[in-house]
Amino acid sequence: MKKLIIINGPNLNLLGKREPQIYGSLTFNEFFETITSKYPSISMEHFQSNIEGEIIDKLHEVGFTYDGIILNAAAYTHTSVGIGDAVAAIETPVIEVHISNTYKREDFRHQSFVAAHAKGVIVGFGLQSYELAIQSFIPF
Repeated sequence: MKKLIIINGPNLNLLGKREPQIYGSLTFNEFFETITSKYPSISMEHFQSNIEGEIIDKLHEVGFTYDGIILNAAAYTHTSVGIGDAVAAIETPVIEVHISNTYKREDFRHQSFVAAHAKGVIVGFGLQSYELAIQSFIPF
């Protein structure tokens, strides 16, 4: 059984409340229940932190034993060399995801310190971005 983890960064604990016109009205826990039931053959868990160091620690913890990491580092994507370095340092493949299309937003959101070290990047498909990332770990 494949083992995946979704790691979410700052403010994603407010999904369902925060700017629903951009992020939708579902909480992440509601969405997570849906995808775990849709993919019962995959062991999935999720982790969220508003603290950069905790995200780095979690990447280090799972980055050598899991089959895949789906990372939405949120605003840290554009500011954290440390998270980018942590992704580069681990062996587990990472898919960078974003709910919104970061290229349709402020210019500073066009830069990613994660992308150069990720297996791929998925942006702009709402919460479906996570599901597309999950599917990338499923062999055809």
